[in-house]
Amino acid sequence: MHSSPRGMMQLAGTAWDIWRAERAGQDAIARRQRDRLAVLVEYARSASPFYRRLYRDVPDTVTGTGTDLVTNLRELPPVGKRELMENFDDWVTDPHVTLAGLKEELLGDPSRIGGFYRGKYLVMTTSGSTGEPAVLVQDRNAWLVANLLARIRERRTLVTAAEARAFLRRGLRAAALIAAGDHFAGVVLTENARRRSAHIARRVRVFSVLRPLTELVAELNDFQPTMLYGYPSAMLQLAAEQKAGRLRIHPVLAIASGESLTAKGAADIESALGCRATERYLASEALALTSRCSEGLFHVNADWYIVEPVDGNYQPVPAGQLSATVLVTNLANRVQPLIRYNLGDRVQTVPGPCACGSVFAALRVEGRSGDVVTFAAAGAAGGVVTVLPLALGTVIEETAGVRRFQAIRTGPGSLTVRLELGPEAAAADVRAAVRERLGRFFAAQGADGVDVRFADEPPRPDRSGKFRQVWSA
Repeated sequence: MHSSPRGMMQLAGTAWDIWRAERAGQDAIARRQRDRLAVLVEYARSASPFYRRLYRDVPDTVTGTGTDLVTNLRELPPVGKRELMENFDDWVTDPHVTLAGLKEELLGDPSRIGGFYRGKYLVMTTSGSTGEPAVLVQDRNAWLVANLLARIRERRTLVTAAEARAFLRRGLRAAALIAAGDHFAGVVLTENARRRSAHIARRVRVFSVLRPLTELVAELNDFQPTMLYGYPSAMLQLAAEQKAGRLRIHPVLAIASGESLTAKGAADIESALGCRATERYLASEALALTSRCSEGLFHVNADWYIVEPVDGNYQPVPAGQLSATVLVTNLANRVQPLIRYNLGDRVQTVPGPCACGSVFAALRVEGRSGDVVTFAAAGAAGGVVTVLPLALGTVIEETAGVRRFQAIRTGPGSLTVRLELGPEAAAADVRAAVRERLGRFFAAQGADGVDVRFADEPPRPDRSGKFRQVWSA
């Protein structure tokens, strides 16, 4: 990760601190949080015009040494994706990084996915699972911390000893089941790893879930992956293909992320693919937010990320109660500070200590989810085409002018789309572009002729307060 003497010292020091924090008590973790928060807030105030304005009425002493972390946090106003993106150039702390520059120099060029922008930043776009895409810039320290947290905290739980032996016998060939072609976190991290080593490049590949299923199955049969990672909805599709005999792979491990994986879904994947299915709860904004333990719970890596489960008024909810959303603070990233950022997921802090013995608080995650939807296959009586929610959503959200959306399957040949547009977007032009992009997508999937209609009403949460992007009515 770092080859210079200074870089190696930083790597060793960070790794040692992460290892020590596992064995520290709650007071030591709180001290790390408080000290790192104080430094981050001070830096954000001095280097980010956005935060300087936002915190103009916040006392300078709010993050002082010896003060209470919970009290301090409540003094800092929460921030959301829309607000930050509207102030992007003032949000980032490096004046050489601008949204226009990123779009011109990087984001429109698929060949640059996974490379460091200006030699020091990884740039990602969110998949917009709340319907609002964002452009995220991670500095080398944030990337280093995330890598070390994943390697150290999940060294015993992500891969079992038996699975490690199987990888040694059969070799590691990892298939990333994600939406390719853009700077999404999973693609960026995969391509970044491939850039670092020709050996890795041969053994790790992105298999785009935007491709027609028949092509995806053929490519996987040829590659014969020993590890799958990515969207669980894609894995469930592949499980059905394996049962039908069209897919013939024998993975050692399947790691789901990006969507919620139900117990039934995990069982179906394991039954069809013959391997263990596990899950990670991460975010593009916080690349190593949690680590999964042997009990199946997600422990917050609280020495580097602060997680606040809150209600609809951003007030804290007690342990055991499902939150309306969760605020996240990334203590590692300076170039684009995220302080009390509304992530949009619904989580529940598990009361009491975890049986695994971890000192870090554990979460149960409801997260965000969408339905796998089916449409009538073109030219095949009774045939159906299955479409993944994130694949369908990506087509819509990547259309210029779309800020948020919802897509509702209303019949085997019909889809209703709700759109919220950016301030400069012309509704007629955006709708025409969405219809054209969806038409090409459905045709590529073998579902030509889907009638796309647009609702006058904007996207909205359901009665439970949960915002879903894609579902079948």
